[in-house]
Amino acid sequence: MLSKQKVFTLGLQHVLAMYAGAVIVPLIVGGALGLNNTQMAYLIAADLFTCGLATLLQVMGTKYFGSRLPVILGCTFTAVGPIIAISLSSNLATAYGAIIISGIFVVLAAPLYGKLLKFFPTIVTGSVVTIIGLSLIPVAMNNVAGGQGSPDFGQPRNLLLALITLLVILIVNRLATGFLRSVSVLVGLVVGTAIGYGMGIVHFSSVSEASWVSIAQPFYFGWPEFNLTAIVTMIIVNIVSMVESTGVYFAVGRATEQKVEQKQIVNGLRSEGLAIMLGGIFNAFPYTAFSQNVGLISLTRVKTRNVIFAAGGIMVVLGLLPKLAALTTVIPSAVLGGAMIVMFGSVAASGMSILSEVDLRKDGNLLIAACSIAVGLGSATLPAMFDQLPEFAKMLLQNGIVSGSLTAIILNIFLSKTKDNTVPTAVSQEAQ
Repeated sequence: MLSKQKVFTLGLQHVLAMYAGAVIVPLIVGGALGLNNTQMAYLIAADLFTCGLATLLQVMGTKYFGSRLPVILGCTFTAVGPIIAISLSSNLATAYGAIIISGIFVVLAAPLYGKLLKFFPTIVTGSVVTIIGLSLIPVAMNNVAGGQGSPDFGQPRNLLLALITLLVILIVNRLATGFLRSVSVLVGLVVGTAIGYGMGIVHFSSVSEASWVSIAQPFYFGWPEFNLTAIVTMIIVNIVSMVESTGVYFAVGRATEQKVEQKQIVNGLRSEGLAIMLGGIFNAFPYTAFSQNVGLISLTRVKTRNVIFAAGGIMVVLGLLPKLAALTTVIPSAVLGGAMIVMFGSVAASGMSILSEVDLRKDGNLLIAACSIAVGLGSATLPAMFDQLPEFAKMLLQNGIVSGSLTAIILNIFLSKTKDNTVPTAVSQEAQ
């Protein structure tokens, strides 16, 4: 039984693992819309606060809401472009009106979506989980080099810092035992940040400038306005997120060594829909299951939901106390990149483990896995190849997880011949 202090520490480790992915969305959206410093500070604080609430909803679980899986929810990057486009063509209130309605759509559509899970047999889920891990590797490597667009991108000191962080995590994970081993990523982040401070690349100016308290306010940017085109756009965004989240649920099930039931996925998606509505109300963002934390579960082998519950609570507090939130931003990108290598690699390895249970010599399984992984990884690493397509197609195909999943599902329908390959083995189709 983990003590409260250990649960808190493990929860903090999860928060630090996903923090960069959580705050990059408000930074990009706020910057593109020309928000002032006060508005930007609110956007980040509201995002963290709502991230925490959404995660708590997902983990706690009720009869109809929450998967009760150790899943962390974060803002989906798929929504960045549409939110900016809607806001520039009308205003932010219209974007948030569309987010609220799209959240209602997800809640209502989740049961229907659950009936489509028969198209996710083992060969498909294994391919999807592998794609999730592989598509995140470029994100890790960008951070290893210092962060895409940073002035010191690729400098040797960044590569060295990432390597040191990775080595610390590996050494602690292999040589330590018990609790210390389970917080190997946190140890690596702390050591890497301390070394980065010695190199002169860690600065605390953002901490001193941040306010102490910020309370998330409903409709901070004005009462929601509704536009049909904006609503349809955000519904499409969240359909994409539903497919992405399904893959994450399967990956978490694999990491925690449990069968993910259809009811859990449906309840999890309902909870995401509720979280999306909260994002619209508090003027934050649409939320989806974060794949960043799956690898951390595999690496630490800590599968209890209490840890994720603690992570959700920490994010709520960070959303209320911006100065504490700013303290977590001092971790250098290269340090995060070093930690991401092992976490994201663990997700890919988990997918390969699922695929090892399938006979790749039979019934087109090799083609299903090969083509879906290639398409998914290609979309993730070179999304610009779809820039000339209509906006709807771009939204689907530029997301490697979605394009790879759709490829695997379609090929499975046409290439599989045996009953074993058409009935899911990764999902229990329990009645709703």
